[in-house]
Amino acid sequence: MSGRLFRQSLLGMVLASSLILVACGSRINSGNFNRIQNGMSEQEVIAILGEPSTSDSVGIGPLSGTTSTWTHEGLTISVQFLNGKVALKNLTKES
Repeated sequence: MSGRLFRQSLLGMVLASSLILVACGSRINSGNFNRIQNGMSEQEVIAILGEPSTSDSVGIGPLSGTTSTWTHEGLTISVQFLNGKVALKNLTKES
């Protein structure tokens, strides 16, 4: 492969990777936040927002609770799950 063709291929791969990263991050927005409804499963929320940035769980007897957070460019979506279903959600914007 010539040097020029290699550089063009490399540039194409870098651009494609950048677009994929931007597309993934763009899932964290107010439109998708509004799609999340009480009673949705964790998997339904993950299908909308992608994998959370952080997630913490606790269980007490038959009850389990999870708080998951998604962040991107100053926007944070937090969702609290009770027994695997959305109970509360919050959207904050960094000032």
